[in-house]
Amino acid sequence: MIDLHQALLRCQKEADRYRLLAEQSTDLISRHSATPEWIFIDVNPAIEPLLGYKAEDIIGTSGYALFHPQDADNLKNRSDSVIYRDGLYTNTYRYRHKLGHYIWFETTSRTIRDEQGNPLEVICVSRDVTERELAQQATRRLAKVVEASSDMILFCQYNTQTFTYLNEAAQRTLNTSGTTARKQLKQLFTDRLYQDAVLPALQVAAIEGNWHGAIPMALPDDSLRVAELREIIAHRDRNDRTLVDYYTLIGRDVTARKQAEQQYKRHQNEMAHMSRLLSVGEMATELAHEINQPLATILNYSNGTLRQIEEQQLQTATQTQRALELISRQAHRAAEIIRRIRRFVQRTEVQSCPFKINECCREVTEFLHQDARDQQVRFQFELDDSNPVVQGDRVQVEQVLLNLLRNAIEAYSTLNTDAAVITLITRAMPQAIQISVCDQACGIKPEMMAQLFEPFMTSKVNGLGMGLSISRSLIESHGGQLWAESDGKSGSCFHFKLPLRSTQ
Repeated sequence: MIDLHQALLRCQKEADRYRLLAEQSTDLISRHSATPEWIFIDVNPAIEPLLGYKAEDIIGTSGYALFHPQDADNLKNRSDSVIYRDGLYTNTYRYRHKLGHYIWFETTSRTIRDEQGNPLEVICVSRDVTERELAQQATRRLAKVVEASSDMILFCQYNTQTFTYLNEAAQRTLNTSGTTARKQLKQLFTDRLYQDAVLPALQVAAIEGNWHGAIPMALPDDSLRVAELREIIAHRDRNDRTLVDYYTLIGRDVTARKQAEQQYKRHQNEMAHMSRLLSVGEMATELAHEINQPLATILNYSNGTLRQIEEQQLQTATQTQRALELISRQAHRAAEIIRRIRRFVQRTEVQSCPFKINECCREVTEFLHQDARDQQVRFQFELDDSNPVVQGDRVQVEQVLLNLLRNAIEAYSTLNTDAAVITLITRAMPQAIQISVCDQACGIKPEMMAQLFEPFMTSKVNGLGMGLSISRSLIESHGGQLWAESDGKSGSCFHFKLPLRSTQ
């Protein structure tokens, strides 16, 4: 009897310890009936901070009624949120709080059965996993965004630079499968770009956390796409924040943009060519007169020489040689005028090459010599002594100068003055050359300045309003700027900058 009494005391103490443990637990420990209603039989005090109910309020009520409607039958349907192992079920679901909102629970339950295997009750241990589930939901949403992104997103290991993930856009652009085929970062670039651009970008990202820029990718030869690496994000090691764990690379398929740029350039070149043709057409009278002068001179020298031969006035070869030299000089002059016209109007692809801007300025004024003389306009030069060299398409730069100079000549057409001067200025700067065309005519009205470079904006009766718009486009395509300054009364200056040719 004494041994039995002591055994009962030990069992009682053991039960008290388990109850104390259950009462002190922050997890919800509950017992339920094995019926479909899942009636609460017993519950520890953790129910109040978790669900807002007191133990005495919840015991005897249906636990099934508190499930979110979409999660109530998880166990019955063996949903993906249910895990079974060694007689234990773990279910993740939403459960209603006393205040009406739902929290996420993760419950591990076991069914207690009698000797015949009939269910007696269900014991559950539940914990609040709301933060975890919301974080996972956010991760899943982010993963969907990453997968659906039109940008290329790639995960790359820090040490091996091997890709561990490519989103759909990256797989499509790189023409590779989801397995990434153990592709490495350096395979996406030429050797030179990888050494000179990619590795320094990785170093910047490792130090500063991210890098932004644009590095062209070397796609397969049969690919019709064009892509660029735009951003690198360095992710730190969770345990050692000084170490980089992996990189996220963000690229972009710029095929459509490049095609649009090429189309725009073709359109721009066509417009520029048309503008040159129109300019020459408008100058046809002046150009014909300028060509006619050397031709008339050749004719006069030829007739005079023939007459002298007929009259036997030429006694020596020296006298004939002098006449032929004069004829040859005028023929070269006529040929040079025609050469300039042909070069100016012919349709060619954009050709970037170095040229001296001062020579370019002088040549354009010679092209406009007759036009300026007809309007009694004189050119004045203030050219940089260093004779700077720029890199670009000479014909297009000449076209801009021609447009600006012709506008300046026409600005004097309404004035009655004998001192009409157009000043052409070149000034070298540290990284650029500035060219200015200035006149002292009537200036540009303030209301015109804001719309000056817009297409079809013109103050001329027969003008199309495309000259300045095309000129600005051509200068900007060279990486430069074109702008105007005027007091609105006594003159105006048009300036444009072009990058100087690199000396490296």
